[in-house]
Amino acid sequence: MRILCFTDVHGRKESLKRIVKLAENADILICAGDLSIFGNGLKNAMQMLNKTGKPILIIPGNHEDEKEIKELSNKFQRVISIHKRVYEIGDYIFMGYGGGGFSYRDRGMEAFFRRIRTRLHHGKKIVLVTHAPPYNTKVDYLPWLREHRGCKSIIDVIKRIKPQLVVCGHFHETANKSCFIGKTLAINPGHNGKIISL
Repeated sequence: MRILCFTDVHGRKESLKRIVKLAENADILICAGDLSIFGNGLKNAMQMLNKTGKPILIIPGNHEDEKEIKELSNKFQRVISIHKRVYEIGDYIFMGYGGGGFSYRDRGMEAFFRRIRTRLHHGKKIVLVTHAPPYNTKVDYLPWLREHRGCKSIIDVIKRIKPQLVVCGHFHETANKSCFIGKTLAINPGHNGKIISL
């Protein structure tokens, strides 16, 4: 499967045009949040992405409200909110948890992943989508602070469920960076997007 990942578009039309073009070579699209600027332009961006004809899995970032993401995604055939959800396509399981991005710990996220543990089938490829990056990795290090500012809850989930891919964002400074956490590839694909073959 060829997955086009992107995040933190913040309504940039040039980025959206690039993503739509890249989508021609992808099977599925994943947005790790902040498609808009505090909700402005969200509907138009979803409409543009919907025209790709590919499934678009989306979570809210800290610039979107989860209710708004859910309501708007219901208006577009191809846009699917996976916030606090498990979504299966063939041999792939996609799990999403959006919003936030500022806490070392997210108790709501921890509770969600405890609840869905039994839905993870052996032999299926797991893709985890979060807005915040996992703690103590290349995708959460902020050079200007000289410290890691990601979420420890996410790194704990990764170590437990061992997904093949983690798509995250939030920190614009780490756009286009990736790293391995054990055998898990974690990537902040940035606003122009990247295609990952899985």
